[in-house]
Amino acid sequence: MSTRTLPLLFINLGGEMLYILDQRLRAQNIPADKAKKVMNDIITTMFNKKFLEELFKPQELYSKKALRTVFDRLAHASIMRLNQASMDKLYDLMTMAFKYQVLLCPRPKDILLVSFNHMDAIKDFVKDTPSILSQVDETYQQLIEMYTPLSNGEFQLIRQTLLIFFQDMHIRVSIFLKDKVQNSNGRFVLPTNGPVPRGTQIPGMIRIFSCSGEELTRLQFNNGGNYSSALREGSFEMFGNRVTKLGTNMYSVSRPVETHMSGTSKSSAQHTKVNAAPNPLAKEELNLLARLMGGLEVQKPGSTDTGFRVNLFATDEEEEEALISRPNELSYGVISIQATKDQQANAELTKIMGEFTESGDPSSSASSKGDDLLAMMDGL
Repeated sequence: MSTRTLPLLFINLGGEMLYILDQRLRAQNIPADKAKKVMNDIITTMFNKKFLEELFKPQELYSKKALRTVFDRLAHASIMRLNQASMDKLYDLMTMAFKYQVLLCPRPKDILLVSFNHMDAIKDFVKDTPSILSQVDETYQQLIEMYTPLSNGEFQLIRQTLLIFFQDMHIRVSIFLKDKVQNSNGRFVLPTNGPVPRGTQIPGMIRIFSCSGEELTRLQFNNGGNYSSALREGSFEMFGNRVTKLGTNMYSVSRPVETHMSGTSKSSAQHTKVNAAPNPLAKEELNLLARLMGGLEVQKPGSTDTGFRVNLFATDEEEEEALISRPNELSYGVISIQATKDQQANAELTKIMGEFTESGDPSSSASSKGDDLLAMMDGL
């Protein structure tokens, strides 16, 4: 398992979240000033210096529950509120989109180009706000310094770590189903055509060499696909053409997006629940999560800010139906941090939790399922 995976996972999932929210804010005709505030507030929180200091420390990739907790807080960093069903759908879309991108990367190193595509889009969201743009640029530089020197083997380990994280997630997404890149069981269809990875040749020939390195014979075979030569290398600099389209905004053209639980996912989640054993690393994970979220300085909306709710479904009825029909095992029950049991032992964590519960508009709390961190945490 790679200890350098978490920053890439967070940046790419965060980029996908911003794509989705931008599309929904437009679809619901949210006033431009409010929509811009939501995007700016989330990006400001996402690229908070203290938060990123914790994020970039070498560490194991912890559980889906822990990561979901961070994104719950991130999505509610502004005046926008999401009900639980919409938050579930948002997280499903984020994770399945990035899983698809990781699977389709021609080379493990191309995961970094996917990350840069997300970073380029994030910069575009805040191009008119220099203070936030400088935060994003600083993180961009950190990514370049940390990841561009890595070997192919280290990138392969990062890719393997990401695929292990995603391996039990098989949510069906309407865009993927319509484009025939996902099967009805939620598994992705890998193409057998197109350009081969950079630095490789089109398959179809076996070369046999002698002990001295002299080529003796060649055998040709049918590769079963329709491959073409590799594309040119994408830019790994802050500015440049990434070449790959993986990580760009697939919601730029207005298309309805639905998610459905596959039978495989349901049975897998139930199997996981039955066989779940206490995690010996749970305490360490909670400490990591506490430090990570300690850097998430969620700004308190001013008295003039009016909160609003965003629905990721076509209607409120569909949202309610999705909440009722979704198996409990697949609701990513976010981690419960018992900050009140021992206030002296957990003084720092209690302070963090206090800061979080103070954020948000009190008038919107009744309609906000997940506004309060303590309220939204179910238990390990």
